[in-house]
Amino acid sequence: MHTDGYLARYDALRQTDPGAALMLLAGWLRTDWRDLFAELRARRPVLTTPAFTLVTRHADVTEVLSRPDSFTVGAYTASMEAALGGPVMLTRDATPMNWREKGLMRVMLAPEDVPELRALTGALADEALDSAIDGPGGPGGPDGAIDVVGSLFRAVPLAVCARYFGFPGPDPRTLSRWSRAVMTDVTANFAGDPAVRAASAEAGAEMMAYLRGLVAARRAGPEGGDVLGRLVRTRLPEELGFDDERIAVNTAGLLLGFVENAAGSMTNVLAHFLADPSLMARAAEAAVDPEHFEPYVWEALRFDPFLKMIARVSVREHVLASGAVVPSGGLVLAAVASAMFDETAVEEPESFRLDRPGHVLLHFGHGPHACLGVHPGRAVITEVLRRLLLRPGLRSDGETVRDRGVFPDSHVLHLDVPTCEESRI
Repeated sequence: MHTDGYLARYDALRQTDPGAALMLLAGWLRTDWRDLFAELRARRPVLTTPAFTLVTRHADVTEVLSRPDSFTVGAYTASMEAALGGPVMLTRDATPMNWREKGLMRVMLAPEDVPELRALTGALADEALDSAIDGPGGPGGPDGAIDVVGSLFRAVPLAVCARYFGFPGPDPRTLSRWSRAVMTDVTANFAGDPAVRAASAEAGAEMMAYLRGLVAARRAGPEGGDVLGRLVRTRLPEELGFDDERIAVNTAGLLLGFVENAAGSMTNVLAHFLADPSLMARAAEAAVDPEHFEPYVWEALRFDPFLKMIARVSVREHVLASGAVVPSGGLVLAAVASAMFDETAVEEPESFRLDRPGHVLLHFGHGPHACLGVHPGRAVITEVLRRLLLRPGLRSDGETVRDRGVFPDSHVLHLDVPTCEESRI
């Protein structure tokens, strides 16, 4: 942490070079976010800059995320709709489309699916891990090496997309490329780089052409018991407008809301465990029991959430319950990573505790745009990590390689390779 304080440095530079002050603040949000947020919560919990307003306390963050009349999801509309070629429920506030399709997709992503999905996830994770520890001559790397991001944290969610959502893509590599290209534009391109937008639009057009064909094929053949099959089998009144194009758009949303967030979250949880051998040992011991293990995951993720801020657009001046004023017409960043360390809402925030009440955790958002896939998302993230921690000898080989400093691409781990005698047991 800077000894002279983040705000003092930002305020001083803002007087002489506002652009440089914003760049300095943006850098801290990438690298020093924990200490920066702590200072803001204490001294300036709502920071208004020429480019955005940053909201840091739990009550204010949840208020921003709960008031679409003042804070809309317009920050995501252009990028999502350019990729998917039309309106998207996720980027519309308080509209009939949002109301109808949000409710329908909650039905499709049934909580009753979780036990079977957890079993599928576990089998997929074990298959990937077994490949890594086959030893010399096997399909895994030397000495039980595995790129845990590519071979596990991305591979399993992509396989879940294929087998549970019913959206396999032409192949996993293409599905992965579509996800990364679109979500880079949606979540990491607020500067509006036209090359990033063009790559997203191209990937989205490919994806939507594929999905239109997939939906037509499912209409003509076996509909199936996966999420897409449920959508195809559902008959709604024609006047509601939920046609095959809406099915394709909502199926695309399943991929886009899942793969990058799941892979990023698992990577950050693992990094937190690896940084504390004692915690890693306790979590590995707890991994024998899924219910006992799950709180370790969400508490570790609280210390380093993948999505640290959620963007909204202020469409009118709004006085928060705290008394802070958010001006109209700008980008608002609701810092969920800061909110989960707000000592006025979170007891002993600097301690690792397994008894956190659910309402203080914001991993799946908050309010009308909270994640619709919370049930499958929780199951997949926790089960992949649980299966990994059940493996003996887990150790890291270097750091996580990230795309744009955000999306994890690679992290090599080593696992113990069984001896010949052990492999025959």
